[in-house]
Amino acid sequence: MFQKLSLTASVLATSVLAQVPGTLTPEVHPSLATQQCTNAGGCVTVNTSIVLDSQYRWMHNVGGHTNCVNTGFNSTFCPDAATCAKSCALEGVDYASYGIHTSGSSLTLNLFKQENNVTTQSSPRVYLLANETTYDMFHLLNKELTFDVDVSQVPCGINGALYLSEMDPTGDSSDLNKAGAKYGTGYCDAQCPVNNFVKGVADLNMTNGACCNEMDIWEANDAATAFTPHPCNATGVLSCQGTQCGRGTGNKYLGVCDSDGCDYNAYRMGNQNFYGPGKVVDTTKPFTVVTQFITSDCTDNGTLSSIKRLYVQGGNVIANAAVNITGMAPQNNIDNAYCASEKKVLGGTDAFTNQGGMSQMGQALSRGMVLIFSIWMDNGSGMQWLDASFPATANSTTPGVARGPCSATSGDTTMLTAKYPNAAVTFSNIKVGELQSTF
Repeated sequence: MFQKLSLTASVLATSVLAQVPGTLTPEVHPSLATQQCTNAGGCVTVNTSIVLDSQYRWMHNVGGHTNCVNTGFNSTFCPDAATCAKSCALEGVDYASYGIHTSGSSLTLNLFKQENNVTTQSSPRVYLLANETTYDMFHLLNKELTFDVDVSQVPCGINGALYLSEMDPTGDSSDLNKAGAKYGTGYCDAQCPVNNFVKGVADLNMTNGACCNEMDIWEANDAATAFTPHPCNATGVLSCQGTQCGRGTGNKYLGVCDSDGCDYNAYRMGNQNFYGPGKVVDTTKPFTVVTQFITSDCTDNGTLSSIKRLYVQGGNVIANAAVNITGMAPQNNIDNAYCASEKKVLGGTDAFTNQGGMSQMGQALSRGMVLIFSIWMDNGSGMQWLDASFPATANSTTPGVARGPCSATSGDTTMLTAKYPNAAVTFSNIKVGELQSTF
């Protein structure tokens, strides 16, 4: 998933991670009810809530109004990591002003916000909280995760995403990080993003990355969708540097994470009439997404062997479309064989296998992962890796090149800002439970 590298400069200039709670704006977490389900007892509502990522918040000197970070750390407040943590405060936010709205079990994220008749990018990212200071940890081996989604207002070039990362439950709360999960700290993923604070410590030279296992449950717009495991050879959050992060020319596959992942995109797998407006899964209307994590021995302690996808729409259960590419088995799930075959037939480096494959991904799902919601547009590739032909220079008739029906220019961010100021995704009825219990 590439969002983590695509925040606009205007956002980054005023939004950074911090360690001390501010006192100017109260932090009030919007409620977002979820459900836990069993086959015997049905579903029970849980009083969960959401929190905005700390990188979107104002960080200023304690007792003042001066930014602690602009293009770099303010050396007056941050001569060293310990002083920085004590000298800088992270403020609460007005969630509606970021285009974040909840109602009961429903969450809507707007890509843009309007101020004084001017449209600017908000692109919020939020996490699910179990309580005021702890993220809700999802343990999904031998379980399923289900939600409803409305992508009818998410056009080509925009991605409304729901995914899991192996973040620390407290947001790396410590003596140097008093803000913690309450203020959305501790982000990590398989792209090993460079954050201002990594594992709760100021990255004064901006040289460290925050690596962790990532499971992309849902990356989608109204034209294309993919689900993708990204295993990392790491437990929890790993602070990386250089080659360990996969940085530098020729080093992408020498890092600890599979940044490409093993994606399953029905359109890319040869089923162009399965997902989209008026298709088998009709994206002009809401529908239910079910993701099942199957283990080798059908127990919660087994090894992850398969990730399965189902849809429910109009009262009908819809099986995921099967692979329709010569040289690949006609399966509709992700497993080790599928991932190896995808790289062999379609091309690419099999970092998935090299980083431990399904077993490694399953270990992270067993330890627990944080649920993340976001909406964003890709200033780099224009989201073509999700919904168009990619690479753009490749022949679109070559198997695996066409990821969706969108054009090479549909992800132009200037055009999207002008044409789709109301772009938004809605997630609702989030459930987790035993297999076959949530739908």
